[in-house]
Amino acid sequence: MTRFGGGALGRVIRSGVGRRRVQTVVIAVATMMAVASAVVAGSLIVAANAPFDHAFAKQQGAHLTAQFDPAKVTAAQLEATREQTGVTATAGPYPSTTIQPEDSVGLRMPKLTLVGRSGPKADVDDLDLRSGRWATKTGEIVLSESFAGPAFKLGSTLKTSDAEGSSTLTVVGLALSVSKTADAWATPAQTRALASADNPLTSQMLYRFDSAGTDKQITDGRKKLAAAVSSGALLGSQSYLETKRAADQGAAPTIPFLIAFGVLGIVMSVIIVGSVTSGAVGSSLRRIGILKAIGFTPREVVRAYVAQALIPAAVGIALGVVLGNLLAVPLLDDTEQAYGSASLTVAWWVDVVVPLAALVVVGVAALVPALRAGRLRTVEAIAVGRAPRTGRGQWAHRVAGRLPLPRAVTYGLASPFAHPVRTVAMLLAVAFGTVAATFAVGLTSSLTAVGEAQDPEDRAAVTVFAGGPGPQPVEVKPEAPAEGNSEAPPADPTRIRAAVEAQEGTASYYATTQEDATVAGVTGSVSLSLYEGDSRPGSYEMITGHWIDGAGQVVVASGFLERTGTQLGDSVRVTLQGDTRTLRIVGEAFDTEDDGMQLHAGMADFPKAEPRTFLVEVKSGVSPAAYAEKLAEVVRPLGGDAMANSPSQQDNFVLILQSMAALLTLMLVSVAGLGVLNSVVIDTRERVHDLGVCKALGMSPRQTVGLVLASVAGIGVLGGLIGVPAGFALHGIVLPVMGHAAGTDLPPSVLDVYVPWQLVLLGLAGIAIAMLGALLPAGWAAKARTAVALRTE
Repeated sequence: MTRFGGGALGRVIRSGVGRRRVQTVVIAVATMMAVASAVVAGSLIVAANAPFDHAFAKQQGAHLTAQFDPAKVTAAQLEATREQTGVTATAGPYPSTTIQPEDSVGLRMPKLTLVGRSGPKADVDDLDLRSGRWATKTGEIVLSESFAGPAFKLGSTLKTSDAEGSSTLTVVGLALSVSKTADAWATPAQTRALASADNPLTSQMLYRFDSAGTDKQITDGRKKLAAAVSSGALLGSQSYLETKRAADQGAAPTIPFLIAFGVLGIVMSVIIVGSVTSGAVGSSLRRIGILKAIGFTPREVVRAYVAQALIPAAVGIALGVVLGNLLAVPLLDDTEQAYGSASLTVAWWVDVVVPLAALVVVGVAALVPALRAGRLRTVEAIAVGRAPRTGRGQWAHRVAGRLPLPRAVTYGLASPFAHPVRTVAMLLAVAFGTVAATFAVGLTSSLTAVGEAQDPEDRAAVTVFAGGPGPQPVEVKPEAPAEGNSEAPPADPTRIRAAVEAQEGTASYYATTQEDATVAGVTGSVSLSLYEGDSRPGSYEMITGHWIDGAGQVVVASGFLERTGTQLGDSVRVTLQGDTRTLRIVGEAFDTEDDGMQLHAGMADFPKAEPRTFLVEVKSGVSPAAYAEKLAEVVRPLGGDAMANSPSQQDNFVLILQSMAALLTLMLVSVAGLGVLNSVVIDTRERVHDLGVCKALGMSPRQTVGLVLASVAGIGVLGGLIGVPAGFALHGIVLPVMGHAAGTDLPPSVLDVYVPWQLVLLGLAGIAIAMLGALLPAGWAAKARTAVALRTE
C-alpha cells in the first residue's frame, strides 16, 4: 500500500475526512482561528519591537537635522559638508521657514516648520507619502500625517497667517517623516515666498553619520559641521535620538499587553488543536480495529489517522494565515500612526513560523492517540472504540441522580466524567476564553481611564492665551540667536484676567504658566507648571498624596521620584528666574510629560512668574464656542487669544490598543467555543445509541437538548470560576508592567476598574461560551430519529 493519497490507504484517508464532515469542519475552523490569532498577535509583537528603528532604517532617517543661515553660508558650501569625516549621506540644502496658519474655520494652528522639497524621495529622510500627491506648484502644501483628521484632509485649505491678504494653501498630500524634519512641505519657491522678517528663511541640511548611537557621537558630528562653515552659520540642530527615545517610550507599554494576548493565543491554540485532533483520532478507535482486521498494518493505521487530522488542519492553517494577514493589516495601519513609523507589514517569517508550528502541534496531537491505537490489538481496539470503559463515571451518575432535577439534566451533568481527559481540555478552553474576556474588559476600562486622565487642562471649556495661540511645536535647538526671530511680548495678564472676569457667562477659571526651572541635584532644566486660583478642575490623577492646595507644595510624577530618589514628604530646591524656593513633595501625579520630570506648584511661590493661560468654565447653557468667539474679540487687541476646547477624545494609541484587545478576545473566545463544539460533537456521536434508547423510552427533543446542554453547564460554571479570577489577576500583573514601561506608576482610577456586576457577568461568560459551543450538536441530537440512532454504532 502507498504511503498517502493512493491505494487503499488513500481511500481510507479520503473516506474519513469526508465521512466526519462536522468534525472535519471543526478542525479546519478551529485551526484557522487559532492560526489567525497567532498571526495577528505575532505581527503586532513584531511591530511593537523597536518600531522606530525599523522605520528609521527604511526611510534612511536623518541622524542630525541642521539649520543654517543662508546669508553666511552658500549652497555649494553646504553641499561640500558631505565630505566631512564620519558623514555617510546628506540631503539638502532645502529652504525652510516657519508659518502659523489658520484652518478653514479660522482657528490658529501652532507654528509649523515648512520645508521646500521638490519631491519626497531623498538619500536622507526618504519620506513616506501616505496619501495624496506631492506639492508641485504654488498654493499647494503637504502636511505631516500627524495632522491627519477631519480638520485636515486632502483638499482642505488653510491660510498662511491671520493677516489680511495672506496666501491660501490646499492640502494635496499627507506624508510621514520618521526623523520629524518638518511639519509641512511645499515647493522650494513657495517656501521662499512665505519667509518674512519675523520668520526668516533658513537652509536645512540632513545628515547621516557612520557612528550615531550616542548623544556624544551626535554632538561630535555637529561640532565638525559647525567648524566647517563660518562662525554663526549653524543656527540650530536636532538629534534623532530625542525622537527615538520618545517613540520607544510610546511603544514600550504595548509589549506586555501583546505578550499577554500572544501567550493566551498560543496556549489556547495548543489546547484546542490538541483536543480537537486527539478527539478525532480517539473517537475512531473502533474503526481502527476494523482496519487492522482487514489487513492494515499498525504503521499504516497511524499514518491514515494522522493524515485525517492534518488534511483539514492544513486547510485551516492556510485560511488562518490569509485571515490573520487581512485582520493584521488595518491594525498595523493604525499602529503606524500611533508609533509614527513607516509602512508596517506582516513579517514574512511570521507567515512561515506560525503555520509550521501549527502543523507540528496538530501532528503531535494526532500522533499520540494514533500511536496508542496502533499498538492496540485488533479485538481490543474494536471493543474500546464502542464506548467509554465500563464503570467510568458511574459514581457521578449516582451522585447526580440524587439531585432534585429532571433525569435528563442529571444524566447530562454526569456525562463529562466518562471522558475526563476530554473534559479537562474543554474546561481549559472555556477557562482561557473567560480569562481573555475578563482581561479585555479590564484593559479596555483601564485604557479609557488613562485617556480621561491625560491632559487635564483640556477638560476646561475655554482656553484663553495671554501671549499667543498656545503651545508651540518642538523646534530645532538653537546654536546661536537668530535675528528677527524673537517672539512677540506676552499680553498683560492683569488685563486678560479682567476681561475673563467681565465676560458674561464666566463660571470659574484658574491660570497657569509653564517655565523652565532648575532643581538642585538634577542635571539640566525641568518643566515647571505653576497654577493660580483653584486648579483642582485641572489637577492630574493622583497615584499617592494630594494635589497642591497651599504654598510651599509641589506635585511630581513617578519619573521624578525614581530619578532623584525622593519620596513624598521630602523637600526639593527649585530655582526659577533667580528665585529659589524649598518645596515639599505632597503628591505623586499620573503625568508622563517630559519623561515624568514635570513639576507642578503654586504660582504664589514664584512672584516673578506671570500666567500665560487661563482655563475657563462657562455657566450652564452657555455655548463654549460662542463664549470663546466673543472673548477673543476682546483679548486679541490685548495680545491674547481664546478658543473653545473640543470634547475630549481618546488618544489614537488608546483606541488602537482597545481595538486590538477586542479583536484578539473575540478570536480567542470563538476558538474556545469551537473547542467545546468539537468535544460535544464527538461525545454526542459516541452516545448516539444511548440517546436513541432514551428517546425510545420517551425523552422529548426538548429534554434531549437539555441533556446535551447540561453536559457542558458544569464545565461552563467551573470555567467561569477559574477564568474570572485568573483574568483579574492577569490585569493586575500586566497593567503595572505597562505603566512601568511608560515610566510611571498608575493611579487607582486606572487599576481598580472592575465593578462587582461586571465580574458576575464575566463569570456567566464561561457558561455562555460552553452553551453556545454545545448548541449546534444539541440541536442535531434532538432532531435525530429514534430508529436511526438505535441502529448507529
